[in-house]
Amino acid sequence: MKTLFAVTIGSVFFISCDVANEVSSIATNLSTTMNTNTSETQPKLSNADVISGLKEALSVGIQNSVKLSSVTDGFLKNPMIRLPFPEDAAKVKQKALDLGMKTQVENFETTLNRAAETATKEALPIFTKAITSMSVSDGFSILNGGNGAATAFLKKQTTTELTTAFAPKVKEAIAQVKLTEVWNPIMTKYNTAMTFTGGQKVNPDLNAYVTQKAIDGLFKLVEQEENKIRKDPAARVNDLLQKVFGSIKLN
Repeated sequence: MKTLFAVTIGSVFFISCDVANEVSSIATNLSTTMNTNTSETQPKLSNADVISGLKEALSVGIQNSVKLSSVTDGFLKNPMIRLPFPEDAAKVKQKALDLGMKTQVENFETTLNRAAETATKEALPIFTKAITSMSVSDGFSILNGGNGAATAFLKKQTTTELTTAFAPKVKEAIAQVKLTEVWNPIMTKYNTAMTFTGGQKVNPDLNAYVTQKAIDGLFKLVEQEENKIRKDPAARVNDLLQKVFGSIKLN
């Protein structure tokens, strides 16, 4: 009887082991299958995918930036991009203030920013063309380059071309808001004073100044928009942005 009992217990033990091994094998196979299926549903990004995603992010960024900056006070009331009195004419500003021309100085700075706001309305097609035509060899290095990497690349590649294309729009905007009519009285008073004191006369190129500052301001806003897309899934407004920027790991 003892022998029969021992044999029975042994048989149950070995059967249990076989069942456990089979269950373990099934679980392993199931896990492998699930992992395989998961990798299949998450295809790897190609460099072409990344480049398309970067250009799309910049396009979205410039659209939002132009919308923000081309309205009244878009430049004037935004301290990040507001155009100050030209740096190389700082002496002009101080002299004008000394001569009691505070109102004229304030009007000039307001009109200066109005010129940028007006010109920026024409910026979208110019920037969009620069974005779509820019050459990118290694999208992954820009994608993984951190905040502002795509904007910095765009700025480096396209600033000269953008300046050439944007300058005529700025000139038209300056004429439209009558910036020189506000500027000339200040300059006349300053240069007259310099005639008597023997100081150096100054007359900065307002067209070049507004062009450069407006482009710089737009790049700052585009970078801000790029960083939103990098950090906030809600800012990824289409499948391509979700696919590309969803692949990066944030620190």
